[in-house]
Amino acid sequence: MTRDNPLRGWQVDRAAIRHVGRDLQRPECILCQRDGTVWAADARGGAMRIAPDGSQQLLAPAAPAQPDAIDFDQRYVRSEGSLPNGMTFLANGELLIANWGTDAVEVMDRQGRVRRLFDRIDGQPLGKANFPLRDRQGRLYLTVTTRMQPWTESINARATDGYIALFDEHGQARIVADGFEGTNEIRLDDAGEWMYVVESNARRISRLRVRPDGTLGEREVYGPARLPGFPDGFAFDVFGNLWVTLIMTDRLVAITPDGELLTLLDDGNPAATQSLDAHYEARTLTPEIMAAAHGTLAPWMASLSFGGPDLQTVYLGSLRGTTLPSFRAPVAGQAPIHWNEDFPA
Repeated sequence: MTRDNPLRGWQVDRAAIRHVGRDLQRPECILCQRDGTVWAADARGGAMRIAPDGSQQLLAPAAPAQPDAIDFDQRYVRSEGSLPNGMTFLANGELLIANWGTDAVEVMDRQGRVRRLFDRIDGQPLGKANFPLRDRQGRLYLTVTTRMQPWTESINARATDGYIALFDEHGQARIVADGFEGTNEIRLDDAGEWMYVVESNARRISRLRVRPDGTLGEREVYGPARLPGFPDGFAFDVFGNLWVTLIMTDRLVAITPDGELLTLLDDGNPAATQSLDAHYEARTLTPEIMAAAHGTLAPWMASLSFGGPDLQTVYLGSLRGTTLPSFRAPVAGQAPIHWNEDFPA
């Protein structure tokens, strides 16, 4: 007998949303530790460590001077400077970072010191490094969204130059799957049998069979053939629902195990979303149209992470927000790979 899905009929209570962190910059990715510490990627070249008591510390190679205002074209279109995007913990507690600005994979220690691991693959520049993942065997994966510059042009082009690389701690990397439209976050199911892949520009989730040696095989679309927006980040809960953020549309949805799409939170601007969708279909999107489409809670909602001692607190990451909106979920999230690992302070 199938259990009742805890998400059916449930939506986020906006009145119960609590904001964590302050003065964050481009908190695209969030990592939660069992002790309540929350880490957010930060556009100042590192990550913000937010302690359980709310105190926070920026870990970055240096504290560069900040402009009075954010230059949208510089940061979001041309992606200039160091822009940590996806992050994961290595087994020793260091952060493995996909840097969207430097087009490189980096490692940052607990003192904020950064070293570059690699920025080329098969003799070619890496491209827009998006998201790293560590599996239970210690293998490391990386997604690259596109090699087009600026990356925004890949949307209208429906470029299929996104790929997934498998690499070791010495930076020896090889491409194990390619032909994706805007490769974004990747996740594994609990059994490690399937790797789930966000294809942002195709507005879909795909999955690939994981072979024993870590390479990827059989590929198929998971859930709806087309989502109502650009998927960016995602995470499983223990029931098997796949929670997905739709960036710019700024909607949080979930794909149930039987393929149903549920809307959990809609913070988008209806008129701007309508324009965004129309230009997406016509392949006439511009950075200006994209910039106008956003909500108010987590503008350009980009990711989510389950945290708290019971993994039932959800944190929302974004590209243009300055805090992490959080709320309680009716179901726990899938435990991340690092959940039971003890790291140095």
